[in-house]
Amino acid sequence: MAIAPPYLRPLHKSLFPKYPSLSHDSPFRPSLYFSSRPFRLTVRASSAVALEQDLRTQATQQNQTVETELFSCPVCYEPLIRKGPPGLNLDAIYRSGFKCKKCNKSYSSKDVFLDLTVTTGLRNYTEVKPVRTELFRSPLVSFLYERGWRQNFNLSGFPGADEEFRMAQEYFKPAEGGTLVDVSCGSGLFSRKFAKSGTYSGVIALDFSENMLRQCNDFIKQDASLLASNIALVRADVSRLPFSSGSIDAVHAGAALHCWPSPSNAIAEISRILRSGGVFVGSTFLRYTSSTPWIIRPFRERVMQSYNYLTEEEIEEVCTNSGLTNFSKKVQRSFIMFSAQKP
Repeated sequence: MAIAPPYLRPLHKSLFPKYPSLSHDSPFRPSLYFSSRPFRLTVRASSAVALEQDLRTQATQQNQTVETELFSCPVCYEPLIRKGPPGLNLDAIYRSGFKCKKCNKSYSSKDVFLDLTVTTGLRNYTEVKPVRTELFRSPLVSFLYERGWRQNFNLSGFPGADEEFRMAQEYFKPAEGGTLVDVSCGSGLFSRKFAKSGTYSGVIALDFSENMLRQCNDFIKQDASLLASNIALVRADVSRLPFSSGSIDAVHAGAALHCWPSPSNAIAEISRILRSGGVFVGSTFLRYTSSTPWIIRPFRERVMQSYNYLTEEEIEEVCTNSGLTNFSKKVQRSFIMFSAQKP
């Protein structure tokens, strides 16, 4: 009797089990087991083909459905199930669908960005944020941000985008090769620089403003090297970041903290998503500095009360209270860039 080849042996055993208690002449012993007719080989061959096709189908389905450890549901923070091509780039994210395995909520990239806000998909509900947040959702402000708006920050001591990027890269050295999230990225001024540097395995440009993300996408489309890079656009609320706890290596927030409705909640969220050793780097306007004359401080308090302008001490205290350590800073007039690390 012919011996089944190795790839058919599991099938051979399942179709032709042994019956040690039955004799050769038993009427209950399957005659097919002893048959040497071609029919037996035909059955085996057709079954093997069907089995192979089934395995290929299962493999294809597994490749198309991937459970991510990066993106999570902003409602319950469970990892999302991703269906579509893998990869952290504009094309792969756009062609993928995401679904929470716990609350069954779905998320997609119907626009140029992946919307991972709690309110995504709602039709009859609108939520108005503070004026300082709504301002940056304006198409006009989004268009002007890199066309004169951001350059005016130099008057307050900001050293300019190139120098700020260099300073941030120094702070981010412990996170090289990891995933970086640029929260409140605006039009992607720094997101694009981080992506082009090749320092990180992936860069996520994240903002609450739909128009800022569209503007970021327009800039990316003008640069072929960025289109081929691992950069993704995500809409999310900084106070409810759609990432699994301990999944991110670096978080950047350039000139953003003063616009957040609650800086303490946002920094607590950033601390949650950072892995051990992860780095948070931020820059913002200070309400006043240690060198600001006492007679001027009350005036600055009144003028800046529409934004969450903090002091150096307040920023450090909030970071420390959120579980971050190794706080360091660089101050120039009203500008501060600071860094803190997840222990």
